[in-house]
Amino acid sequence: MARQRVLTGITTTGTPHLGNYVGAIRPAIEASRDSSLDSFFFLADYHALIKCQDPELVRQSSKEIAATWLALGLDTDKALFYRQSDIPEIPELTWVLCCNAAKGLMNRAHAYKAAVQANEEAGEDPDFGITMGLFNYPVLMAADILMFNASHVPVGRDQIQHLEMARDIAQRFNHNFAGVFTLPEAVVDDNVAVLQGLDGRKMSKSYNNTIPLFQSEKQLRKSINRIKTNLLEPGEPKDPEDSTVFQVWAAFASPAETERMRREFENGIAWGEAKKQLFELVNAELAAARERYTQLMDDPAHIEAVLRKGAGRAREYSVPLMEKVRAAVGIGALR
Repeated sequence: MARQRVLTGITTTGTPHLGNYVGAIRPAIEASRDSSLDSFFFLADYHALIKCQDPELVRQSSKEIAATWLALGLDTDKALFYRQSDIPEIPELTWVLCCNAAKGLMNRAHAYKAAVQANEEAGEDPDFGITMGLFNYPVLMAADILMFNASHVPVGRDQIQHLEMARDIAQRFNHNFAGVFTLPEAVVDDNVAVLQGLDGRKMSKSYNNTIPLFQSEKQLRKSINRIKTNLLEPGEPKDPEDSTVFQVWAAFASPAETERMRREFENGIAWGEAKKQLFELVNAELAAARERYTQLMDDPAHIEAVLRKGAGRAREYSVPLMEKVRAAVGIGALR
């Protein structure tokens, strides 16, 4: 039986935060240790250009995200770790897939429809400010997946539609030309925690409510102290279910420790004490990785070497696949 090939892309905008760690990075690194899987991880820097026009930010974010995955123990001898822009076959495949993607399908993409709706509500032209990058985003995502014939792609529920589009485009190509592409399956893990941010909404860069993953110990303590809580006094029972403090605790603690804290909440633990214990718990899990992260950020040449090596390994897949695609569509040397 063919091994499962699992592919995960990380867009290089912004600084990794606790929500990214709990929801995506930690489970992905755990899965990459499964010797029955082939794991592919990439820095999606072409995707970053869709929403970020600040070159310095894209560069800095690429460095921070690569350093984060390496500091947290991604084994790049086992898992394939590369930068999207180091694989020239990806934009080439994107064009071929564009020629096999129905515009009507792209019109239905959630991100595009949301942008059109926002424009209409603001009284603007429906396509105001919408680039072809935003419109074509699902085709680039399809190229990322199909280039490596990934069989399984872990995604959040909001990305399932893009996976279905990738399948649709692959099916159309296979039908029109040759059976080159594996049809990928979306993997949605509903057990993965979606962390709340400082203000109680989902932790997200767009809400500016994140707790950066590798800020200093002092800053981490400050951030945790800034988590919004209600006005209940020490001694008054507190509801763990609507508390961000408890929710973050549960994402880091063992089941036994989670139950202990649940009882502390029912017994009216003071917010200051709960936050102090939360800081100690989170800091204990991240301290060693934070130190490695700091060393890596001071040694960009090492990160670059790891990414280049990964690109070399990735192109052992992408070059022959692109040759098959070219042959299938009739592009190549005359003979």
